[in-house]
Amino acid sequence: MHLLPSARQCELMALARRLACERFAPRAEHHDREASFPFDDYADLRAEGLLGLCVPARYGGLGADFETYCLVAEQVAQGNASTALTFNMHCLTMLMMGPIADGMPMSPSARQRHERLRAAKFREVVEGGAFYGQPHSEPVEQGETDTGLGVGGRRFGTAARKVEGGYVVSGRKFFVSLAGCAPYYATPAIRLGSEPWIERTLYLQVPKDAPGVSFPGEWDPMGMRATVSRDMVLADVFVPDDAEVLPPGLFGAMYNAFPHLFLSFSAVFLGLMQAAWDGALAYLTGRMPGAPIPHAERAAKGPAVAEMLLAIESARALYYRAISEARVDPAPEVVQRARAAHVTVQRAVVKVTQEAIRVCGGRAFLRRYPLERYARDARAAALMRPWTEELATQQVRQAALGIGAEGEQDTAARA
Repeated sequence: MHLLPSARQCELMALARRLACERFAPRAEHHDREASFPFDDYADLRAEGLLGLCVPARYGGLGADFETYCLVAEQVAQGNASTALTFNMHCLTMLMMGPIADGMPMSPSARQRHERLRAAKFREVVEGGAFYGQPHSEPVEQGETDTGLGVGGRRFGTAARKVEGGYVVSGRKFFVSLAGCAPYYATPAIRLGSEPWIERTLYLQVPKDAPGVSFPGEWDPMGMRATVSRDMVLADVFVPDDAEVLPPGLFGAMYNAFPHLFLSFSAVFLGLMQAAWDGALAYLTGRMPGAPIPHAERAAKGPAVAEMLLAIESARALYYRAISEARVDPAPEVVQRARAAHVTVQRAVVKVTQEAIRVCGGRAFLRRYPLERYARDARAAALMRPWTEELATQQVRQAALGIGAEGEQDTAARA
């Protein structure tokens, strides 16, 4: 077992860490206060080639796989967690089009067509600096996909009607990060028809300025404010056939076959924990601007600081093991470990970021310091569907006991 990053991974992590410390962190307070999208951070990501991080090398990208992406995202989050969370949406789209799709079964004709379509989309990212949002969340609706999907209640309420040359798409998405800010949105929809639902799932490239697309509503949340995650309304939006991000049917199949997709969120919160610990040390040792020098209770804070580090490293060890096992159709025990890692990070990030404020004392609660922003951003970890703490824990229990989603014993598991 070898869990040390490779030389190439270390190189990419160092690049992300430099941008996070030198560029993203100094801007983070402004974007948080204004709830404004960090276009300046994305300009830096573009200039350094990181928008192509997960674009395969044969298309001109940096060729990062899922594991490498997670390691890099952890570093980005230490500068601005909102930037990292939106970057996650873009990179997952690249991974789904690229290496994850390569591991999925496809007919030769579907694979050939996908190769042609993704080459053009990858070129826009590498050469033109395009990036993607991922409007996956939808209103609560009942349907076949509630039980057919094994990833925690995801639904496909946005409808696509097949027409000559493409689809007409209508629906409403919630919590769409990069709302109105990304050039494109990789948008799930379900084609109207009588075939099995999974065959009718679509993943479509929808431009932000396409007729019928709008981003209504206010955006004034508690944390992750720079994600700008308003609603997205699609009112009879025409999407051409060549805008398919994945071949028809592959999106629903991929959701079930590659559950590690949702572990990517945890990289953001792992980085946020590290930022909180580093920030607490900087505050207690007088290295943070405006902090008391020396801190009168520094010696008494030592045990709590040590416990924070123990929580971070325990979560990191489990998380690194989990992402190293990410692949299409993983074994049941691998999926269980991924759920365990995800929940461990979700729990630890709230504890560590809150503890950072407590050990530093009352002034650390002021907005002039980044510690209170870390604590607010950490609260979003519990809300990230489909693997919220409650849903992931429920799935752990059901998988361990062979109990289906409806509470019945699973005959396949029993066998």
